[in-house]
Amino acid sequence: MGDCRIAVLGCRGRMGQMLVREITAAEGCAVAAATELPGDEAVGRDAGALAGLDPLGVTVGDDTGAAAAASDVLVDFTVPAAAAGHAAAAAEAGTALVIGTTGLEPEHTAALEAAAASVPVVYAPNMSLGVNLLFAITEQVAGALGDDWDIEVVEMHHRHKADAPSGTALGFGRAAARGRGVDLDAVADRGRDGVTGARRPGDIGFAVLRGGDVAGEHTVVFATENERVELTHKAGSRAIFARGAVRAARWAAGRKPGLYDMADVLGLR
Repeated sequence: MGDCRIAVLGCRGRMGQMLVREITAAEGCAVAAATELPGDEAVGRDAGALAGLDPLGVTVGDDTGAAAAASDVLVDFTVPAAAAGHAAAAAEAGTALVIGTTGLEPEHTAALEAAAASVPVVYAPNMSLGVNLLFAITEQVAGALGDDWDIEVVEMHHRHKADAPSGTALGFGRAAARGRGVDLDAVADRGRDGVTGARRPGDIGFAVLRGGDVAGEHTVVFATENERVELTHKAGSRAIFARGAVRAARWAAGRKPGLYDMADVLGLR
């Protein structure tokens, strides 16, 4: 079997460049295509040189459809507004899609579900192995502890992050809600300000911090009278997300159509 041919969408961004480097370093993988928005300064340049590597012979283009046709897997860490178009391009070309973009709204996830009817789609708010293991542990702990334990999710990211709470923080909230057998939307408290009154029993709270160059830190706090349990993950570099995405791409190539997540990729189900 030849190399897994991977296209990097949004290759000039920080994650895009990291993906190019990780794919190039991964055995059995190759950068088959790379894209940026029409008119972007990266279009026409070599994707390898753009990422600080020796030239790869892959010219950055602006056509997602052409990138999909040239690859086995599209990898997308761009922006929510682009998700639907990228999913449609993957489905039309019969190309697998790995998407790590956070902040997706229901209409974006609906586009992923539509594409998953014809191609494999791996969507995860965080592609770190450690985070996905902690998702599973969070669900287990939430299910084991009684309703007298309060649950709070605290996250911190770099000053440039646009969405809040992070997709990963919401992932921890969903894991906790599954453990309790409740709908997160019904119990989430995503912001407190002013005189809020006492904490509502059963809520899953979120606190958001932004500053510096923090790649990502998340803590799930379980608190009751005289006792507290904290589950924490700290990311030292975005490289862990790129490595997870490459692993997901290799797993998705040739897979049957469907909507998957990192628990599927890592065999946690």
